[in-house]
Amino acid sequence: MTTAPWRDPALPAAARVDDLLARMTLEEKAAQLYGVWVGAATDGDGVAPLQHEMTADHDWDELITHGLGQLTRPFGTAPVDPALGARALARAQHRIREAGRFGIPALAHEECLAGFTAWRATAYPVPLAWGAAFDPDLVEEMARRIGHDLRSVGVHQGLAPVLDVVRDPRWGRVEETIGEDPYLVGTIGSAYVRGLESAGVVATLKHFAGYASSAGARNLAPVRAGVREFADVTLPPFELALREGGARSVMAAYTETDGVPASADPALLTGLLRDEWGFTGTVVADYFGIGFLESLHRVAGTPAEAAHLALAAGIDVELPTVRCYGRPLLEAVRAGEVPEELIDVSARRVLLQKCELGLLDEDWTPEPAGGPGPVDLDSPANRALARRLAEESVVLLDNPDGVLPLAPDARIAVVGPRAADALAMLGCYSFPSHVLPHHPGVPAGIDIPTVLDALRAELPDAKVTFTEGCDTSGPDTSGFEEAVARTAEADVCVAVLGDRAGLFGRGTSGEGCDVSDLRLPGVQGALLDALVATGVPVVLVLLTGRPYALGRWHGRLGAAVQAFFPGEEGGPAVAGVLSGRVSPSGRLPVSVPHLPGGQPWTYLQPPLGLAGEVSNLDPTPLYPFGHGRSYTTFAWEGPTGGPQDGTENGPQDGVEIGTDGSYDVSVTVRNTGDRSGAEVVQLYLHDPVASVTRPDVRLIGYRRLELAPGEARRVTFRFHADLSAFTDRSGRRTVEPGALELRLAASSADVRHTARLTLTGPARVLGPDRRLRCDAEVSPAL
Repeated sequence: MTTAPWRDPALPAAARVDDLLARMTLEEKAAQLYGVWVGAATDGDGVAPLQHEMTADHDWDELITHGLGQLTRPFGTAPVDPALGARALARAQHRIREAGRFGIPALAHEECLAGFTAWRATAYPVPLAWGAAFDPDLVEEMARRIGHDLRSVGVHQGLAPVLDVVRDPRWGRVEETIGEDPYLVGTIGSAYVRGLESAGVVATLKHFAGYASSAGARNLAPVRAGVREFADVTLPPFELALREGGARSVMAAYTETDGVPASADPALLTGLLRDEWGFTGTVVADYFGIGFLESLHRVAGTPAEAAHLALAAGIDVELPTVRCYGRPLLEAVRAGEVPEELIDVSARRVLLQKCELGLLDEDWTPEPAGGPGPVDLDSPANRALARRLAEESVVLLDNPDGVLPLAPDARIAVVGPRAADALAMLGCYSFPSHVLPHHPGVPAGIDIPTVLDALRAELPDAKVTFTEGCDTSGPDTSGFEEAVARTAEADVCVAVLGDRAGLFGRGTSGEGCDVSDLRLPGVQGALLDALVATGVPVVLVLLTGRPYALGRWHGRLGAAVQAFFPGEEGGPAVAGVLSGRVSPSGRLPVSVPHLPGGQPWTYLQPPLGLAGEVSNLDPTPLYPFGHGRSYTTFAWEGPTGGPQDGTENGPQDGVEIGTDGSYDVSVTVRNTGDRSGAEVVQLYLHDPVASVTRPDVRLIGYRRLELAPGEARRVTFRFHADLSAFTDRSGRRTVEPGALELRLAASSADVRHTARLTLTGPARVLGPDRRLRCDAEVSPAL
C-alpha cells in the first residue's frame, strides 16, 4: 500500500499540505475554515454575545461529509464528566474522520482564561491577579499545567491569553486583562503563551486589537484610540507574545477603530500581523464576529459579503459555528464574487497547523492518552499551584496602625456579601460562573473555600461571627442593623465586599458588565460607612474584577486588602494574609482611584493628563500602579550603573550612550524585617523632552525578589536604548537622542533611585527585530 505524500510524516509540513490541497474540492477546503458548536443553545441566555440570534441548527451528518475545521467547546458548554467528555470527543472525531474522504479530524478548542473552562477543572486566579503577582515564571507554570489538562482530554487549542491593556477600569472585562501597562501585560502574557504552547496546545492571543479602548467603557463600542496610542500601548503585548511566546493563533477583536472593524481590516490582520511581524499561524474570528460585520457593523449586506471581507482581511477560521463561511461563501465563489484563492490561502494555514499537531498523521488517534479511566482536572498539584499564585497576588493596600495580622484569639465580626459565597472567588470565565448559571442544581464540581470558612480554619482560637449585611448589587439595607451590632461586639471587623462575576449584565463584573462609575456595587459603600462609624477597626477585603474608588474611606480603615478574583484557593490565600501566615507581596496591576468619577484614567499619562492648575479635577490615584505593602521592611542599597563594558559609576552621574547602546543599572535590596517577604523592584522610564508627548513614566522592567530576614540580593537591569522608542510624528518607531531617566521604584509613584542618561548620535528607526524586553539578573549582594 502506497502512502499519499500528505500522509508521510517524513516530508516537510508545507509539502504535505500542498499535496493535500491539490486533491481537495472547494467544499472540502471551505469545510476546514469553520467550527461547529454542537452543544450551543439556540434560545435564551447564552455565553457569547447575541448567541441565540447568531446560532443556527445544523445537520451534523451532512456537515461533516466534507470535513470540519474545528469543534467548539466540547467541554465548556455544559457540565460533563471529564472522562465521559473525553470519550465523547473521541467518538465525534472518529465520526468526522470516517465521514470525509481524507479522514482529517477537527481541531478542538476551549476557553482557558483562568484555567480550563470545564466542569471539575481547577479554577485559577483571573489574569488581573497574574498581573498583581508580577511573577511570569509562576504564570508560565500554571499555563503549562492548563495545557496538559487540555491535551489529556483531546483539546488542541486554548482561547487565551487576553492581551488587552486596560484603558478604562469601568469596562466589564478588566478582570480578564493583566493590567494597565503594556510591558506588564506583554511579559506576563508571553509567559502564559510559553507555558500553554510547551504543552502542545495552540495559544490564541485576544483580542486583536484595541478591544479594551472602547468608548465609554462599553463592551463592543467603537474604539477612538489615536495612532500612537494604538502603536505604543495596544500592540506591543501582542508583538511580544508572538515573538517571545511563540503563539500560533490570534483572535480578531469585535471592535472597530476609526470606522474599520478589526475583522475586516487587512492592514491590521495581514499588513501588520503577517507582512511586518511575520506571523504564520491562524487568525480566528471572535465568536460570531464575521456575522457581526453584517448585523452590527453594517459594512456587509449579506453573509457572503461578510465572508468576503473577513477572508480578504485575513481571518482564516469562522468561530464558533458556521454561518458565513459555509453555503453563502461557496455560492459567492461559484458566482465569481469571491476568488477561490482566498479559501486556498486560509485552508493552507489551517491544514499546516493540523499537520504540526499531528492530526494529518495516519497513526493519529483521538483516544485519551490516559486510557478510559477517570480524569482528574483538579489535581492536588494544580490546587497547590492555584494557592501559590493566589497568595502572591493578594495586595495589602494599607495597614497604617498594624491591625494586620489579626490576633489569633481576637473577636472578629466578618461582614459582607462576599464573605461566605464561593463564587466570590471566581471570574466570569470560570466554569461555575460562566456555564453553571444555565444548569441550576448542578454542583460546582470543585472545592472552593470561602473567606469565612478559611478564616475560621486559619484562626481556630478566634471568636468569629458572620452576617451578610447586604447583597452584592441590590438596594436592600435591612441587614445593616445586625452587621453594626455584630461589629460593635468585636475587636475587629473584616468587611468582605466586592463583585459578582457574570455575563452581559448578569453580574457586576465580566463580559458585558460595564459600569458608569467606580463606586462599590449596590449599597456596599453605605454598609462600609456604617461599619466604620462603630469605631471598631475595620479591615476591608475586596474580592473584585476591577479597582474601585476608595478615597471616601482613606484614613478611616484599619487596613485594606485587594484580591482580584483569586480562584478556588483564594479564600485560604486571603485568610493567610489576614492571619499573617502569608506575608503579602502582590502589587497593583491597575491604579486604585481616589474618586469614583472623572474616569477613565490609567497611570500612562502625558503631562496634561496629570493633576494641574488648569482643572479642578485631580486624577491622581489613591494607590498607584505597582503599589503594595508587606509585613516586613526592605532597604534599597548601593545603586550602581554603567554601560555594558564592565565599568560602573553612581547612578546620579550623567552617562552618555549611543542611540543603539546599552546600560546596566543595579540595586541591592535587603529584607530588614524579622520575617520573610517579597519585594518587587520596578524600573520606569522618564523621557523629559521628546518630539511627541510621552507618558510621564512607564514600566520597562521588573523583578520579584523573595528574601529571608536579613537576606540581600542585587538586581541588575540591562537597559537597551530600543526600550526608549516610541512612534514619532511620521508613524515610525524611533529612538531619539536626548536625556532619559531610569527610575528604580517600588511603584510608579515611589521612586527610590534615579539614573540619568543621555542618548547620543542619530535618531534610529526600528524594525520588527527591536528589543522588547529589559532583562533582569539577580545575584548575591556585593
